[in-house]
Amino acid sequence: MMHQTPDYLERIRSCYPELVIGQVSFNRDGLVNDVVVVNREWVFRFPKDAAAARALMNEVKVIDLLRHHVDMPLPVFQLHDGPFVSYRFIPGEALHREDILQQDEGAQDRLAEQLGTFLYQMHAIPADRVRQAGIAASGAERTREDWLRLYMDVQRELFPLFMAHAREWVERLFTAVLDSRLSLAYDPVLVHADLGPYHVLYDAQAVRIRGVIDFGTSGLGDPAGDFANVIHGLGESFLRRMMRYHTGIAVALDRARFHAGTLELQWALQGLRSHDRSWFVCHIGRARDVWPIGAA
Repeated sequence: MMHQTPDYLERIRSCYPELVIGQVSFNRDGLVNDVVVVNREWVFRFPKDAAAARALMNEVKVIDLLRHHVDMPLPVFQLHDGPFVSYRFIPGEALHREDILQQDEGAQDRLAEQLGTFLYQMHAIPADRVRQAGIAASGAERTREDWLRLYMDVQRELFPLFMAHAREWVERLFTAVLDSRLSLAYDPVLVHADLGPYHVLYDAQAVRIRGVIDFGTSGLGDPAGDFANVIHGLGESFLRRMMRYHTGIAVALDRARFHAGTLELQWALQGLRSHDRSWFVCHIGRARDVWPIGAA
């Protein structure tokens, strides 16, 4: 994708002719967007295909709505023909579990309050208001039938590669769904749906979250999916700290544990099917702090 950088720079110059382009950083890690950061001052996101362009237009609607409901700093999008978007650079690094655990109890609670309050405010937006804004369902939304299909796919495609204990772990994970002990019912809310550590911008000196970015898969869905991303990235112990700031966590906790357990299975399947080996290492650096379904 590096050969596309000059074209991107020309498109940037056409929108910002007065911008003196000095330092340029090109990020190709995203699955749906290429990102160009200019002078650590401006961020430009270019969708990779037509589906990504549609997702970007949905994201514009999500952020426009969120801005009136959440206290967390968000990107301020400028939409350009193409389409692509630009916004002011938000300083910060990915929030890692080690960053949290190195702080004292008070600082950990303040970080939990920031992230918990953001999710509470986002999830509290009335679903009718979300629909009126023309926001589509989240790309991460799954039905019970989808989860059962995932289980069958894992058995067929991944079990031949697994050691016996890994197959047993998968069977235990899905047992609560198969015997209906775990209800997957929920009232849809506006979810982020991709709240990985790299989308939470952390200021290590101030010990605070500077902003949340990348709402490309946001839409109406199960709030447990957002909690699962917190579990997988930052640990269930941190999610428990967030409970005092988000009353919906407790009732969705078992669903979140289940969702979190399926993430690496989904990535492994994607790696096999796409022949993109990067999917096999998505779990590197993630937390391993999660309790079993049904634990008190």
